[in-house]
Amino acid sequence: MTSLLNVLLAIAMVAVLGVLFVGIYAMGRGGEFNRKYGNLLMRWRIILQLLAVGIMLLIFYVNQG
Repeated sequence: MTSLLNVLLAIAMVAVLGVLFVGIYAMGRGGEFNRKYGNLLMRWRIILQLLAVGIMLLIFYVNQG
């Protein structure tokens, strides 16, 4: 169970980094691309960070028992 959660956590963290880098690229590029996708990327980053933190808390809970 813990190894599955660790894999899910790694996937979530990589997804956060991916969305973060695309968002940074969008800000750097600016223009229409940033106007169209900037807020959407920010929302997805926050959702993915929440998911990663939730998985971390679940791992801590499972390891306590």
